[in-house]
Amino acid sequence: MAARAALATSAAGAARADSTTLTGARVVLPGGTVENGTVIVEGTSIAAVGPGPAPEGTPVRDLTGHWVVPGFVDLHNHGGGGASFTGGTASEVLHGVRTHREHGTTTLVASLVTADIDFLVRRAGELAEIVQQGDIAGIHFEGPFISPCRKGAHSEELLRHPDPTEVRKLIDAARGTAKMMTLATELPGGIESVRLLAEHGVIAAIGHTDATYEQTVQAVDAGATVATHLFNAMPPLGHRAPGPIPALLEDERVTVELINDGTHLHPAALELAFHRAGPRRVAFITDAMDAAGFGDGVYQLGPLAVDVTDGVARLVEGGAIAGSTLTLDTAFQRAATVDRIPVEDIVQAISVNPAKLLGLYDRVGSLEPGKDADLVVLDEEFALKGVMRQGTWIVEPK
Repeated sequence: MAARAALATSAAGAARADSTTLTGARVVLPGGTVENGTVIVEGTSIAAVGPGPAPEGTPVRDLTGHWVVPGFVDLHNHGGGGASFTGGTASEVLHGVRTHREHGTTTLVASLVTADIDFLVRRAGELAEIVQQGDIAGIHFEGPFISPCRKGAHSEELLRHPDPTEVRKLIDAARGTAKMMTLATELPGGIESVRLLAEHGVIAAIGHTDATYEQTVQAVDAGATVATHLFNAMPPLGHRAPGPIPALLEDERVTVELINDGTHLHPAALELAFHRAGPRRVAFITDAMDAAGFGDGVYQLGPLAVDVTDGVARLVEGGAIAGSTLTLDTAFQRAATVDRIPVEDIVQAISVNPAKLLGLYDRVGSLEPGKDADLVVLDEEFALKGVMRQGTWIVEPK
């Protein structure tokens, strides 16, 4: 009813010169999917959205047979298009951001891998400028405060215990743009660091951890609210020593990241997470590295060499999975066609939940009047056909 009223109000006035009206698609709104919906964009914002045809005399783009969903929000992304967010120049970072925008990610957090603390301090300052320009939504520190037992594709000699003094140093270096930090909270200083992050409004994420069930519960009680790529880089579920996975799945305060690329997770693990946590506590992420949207080859992830073959990234030395080459449009399509997750639940996981976690839901994450005109157009097979960010087509539907 609110959407219908908003559309009627907008229709009362003359169309603006910078207005775009999309009609005919299935439009996913906070209250559900609207058949034959209309979205009116004026400038950079959504002016109206709801069921029914466009106002008479308004030039329209007919998207019959398509879906219109909110732009995707990626909490955890290391790069793309051949560019690294940890080591690339400002122009390379923007190229990586653009690559993911072309795949539907209209809001993106830049993730840094383990490195020397002084390097991370400098890098945070450089990325903070790009955040302030509005091109990325914040910074995620994945390491160096993680477990050597579950290091994955992080350099072991650079790992360290989560000293609250060093944690604060990174927060300060980011100048208000730090959004999340991944910690092995069982390490010395872990719980104190979780409390520090929570006090400063930075998400404390449990990941690359060897924690027990009980240690994980303690970290959540201290303020941790995200599970970094659940199931990956943590002990597997055991029936006598359950480890962190059930503690993270069962607690209503925790959002679990999932990498839905068919490599990081078996479909049964994905189904378990959705069933136990529910769609309101799942966030699809890419954990993408440079090769996302670029192709196979040899890359650097921090100081480590990575070989990408058939789209799967593994360390040259040791063969551990080294991030992904995933883009969120592929994650969406796989969730809909392989995992058979309802479209509204996918939108919850790929747009709504991460936007809320980042504190950006007043602007992005759903199609509502007054919010940024960030949207994705998909065909009936859920292949990407169009991307709009702040009222401008990044990929224009043909």
